[in-house]
Amino acid sequence: MTELTNLTLAEARDGLAKGDYTSVELTEAFLARMQAHKGLNAFIVDCPEVALERARASDARRAKGETKGPMDGAPVAIKDLFCTEGVQTTAASKILEGFKPQYESTVSAKLRDGGAVMLGKTNLDEFAMGSANITSAYGNVVSPWVAEDDTDKLVPGGSSGGSAAAVSARLCLAATGTDTGGSIRQPAAFTGIVGLKPTYGRCSRWGIVAFASSLDQAGPMTRTVRDAAIMLGQMAGFDAKDSTSAKVALPDFEKALTGDVRGLKVGIPKEYRPDGLNSEIAALWDQGIAWLKDAGAEIVEISLPHTDKALATYYIVAPAEASSNLARYDGVRYGLRVENGGNLDEMYMKTRAAGFGKEVKRRILIGTYVLSAGYYDAYYLKAQKVRALIANDFAEAFKKVDVILTPTAPSDAFPIAGGAKVDPITMYLNDVFTVPASLAGVPAMSIPGGLSQRGLPLGLQLIGRPFDEETILRAAGVMEAAAEFSAVPTLLRGTK
Repeated sequence: MTELTNLTLAEARDGLAKGDYTSVELTEAFLARMQAHKGLNAFIVDCPEVALERARASDARRAKGETKGPMDGAPVAIKDLFCTEGVQTTAASKILEGFKPQYESTVSAKLRDGGAVMLGKTNLDEFAMGSANITSAYGNVVSPWVAEDDTDKLVPGGSSGGSAAAVSARLCLAATGTDTGGSIRQPAAFTGIVGLKPTYGRCSRWGIVAFASSLDQAGPMTRTVRDAAIMLGQMAGFDAKDSTSAKVALPDFEKALTGDVRGLKVGIPKEYRPDGLNSEIAALWDQGIAWLKDAGAEIVEISLPHTDKALATYYIVAPAEASSNLARYDGVRYGLRVENGGNLDEMYMKTRAAGFGKEVKRRILIGTYVLSAGYYDAYYLKAQKVRALIANDFAEAFKKVDVILTPTAPSDAFPIAGGAKVDPITMYLNDVFTVPASLAGVPAMSIPGGLSQRGLPLGLQLIGRPFDEETILRAAGVMEAAAEFSAVPTLLRGTK
């Protein structure tokens, strides 16, 4: 890999400030790398003209001493779930092919207005529904990692698999992701990067194509913990256009990286160590506990008693909200329309049949079923009550501890071919460790902790109090230093 594409976001920021290189030089290096690794299918849309225009504008500002912030001139990727003005936004679905919004999502606007350079729109599971990035209408994303004992192409995780693959393969400095039930954290774990799901309401949802409105949250996907802190500071903030946006103070997240966790109380939930837990995952978790204990943190066993109900609860609540949100795709206002000379209802049905993929249809049907008369109380209402109990479990735990440490995913990455053959319920189990924090709306992040025996990344998850991303980042920084994770994807080995 070239020296420029191997930079972290923090290193690139500092190098730009010192004049070691220009934003145009950085951008051209990443654009060339994107072209060289098209086989990963990490991007749905490339934006070289937009990127270079923004890079030139950044360099012009810097020449006048008028930089807009820490990400001015930094080449990043935007998940193709964020509406981008004048640039195709598809949510990886045929039903939105060709849709070019006339407005910019709040998060991508914050990055744009802060001087960040958009390289392109990354691939994802269709409408962010998936854990493997194999449901995209534009083809699956390929992980830049390959197992030592097998040559099969691997999934990068999902739904933010395109962003994860792009960051891991050094196709960009950082990328946006969205997390509904683990879609930032799980792909981060699979590809050896850092993924942070902020507190629900910390980042605006305005202009993000909706999946499940009470769960969706944007967050950064980066190479390092420091990079995540920098990017979150640019993405977050109150937005009057989003009724779920929280009007809370926006701290300097980078200042939280003190390297000191002495006296920090770290909760270890016993429910996250079920019978049959992968031995490598269990060993890594124990190693993470040891790292924090050696750094002066206090380890406290806690209970989150409703953990075993979380997955079932999520797969009622999320599809129900998806069923409602996706009703807007009817072939009338925008996107795909299948004309057949019949009546309006037939046009609706044929458009949706042709435009939605199998997994999206499955979740719409599940959601419509649990919201239907006679089943609403039995399923949806009960799930909402259990969700409240899960949130209360976390509230009670945080009376005793400052942060919670768990595994991120139950395994390392699996083959693309194998994922396509797995039944949906088994695939949903990939979210077993990430879904509880999503239902509770609390912040959580994944950091790379080590490699499996197959030479693939494994992640550890830190969960924090609402709007206390600072403590998570502080603990994550200490763990990152202890882990000394320096492994690079198979794709990059032997290159400069």
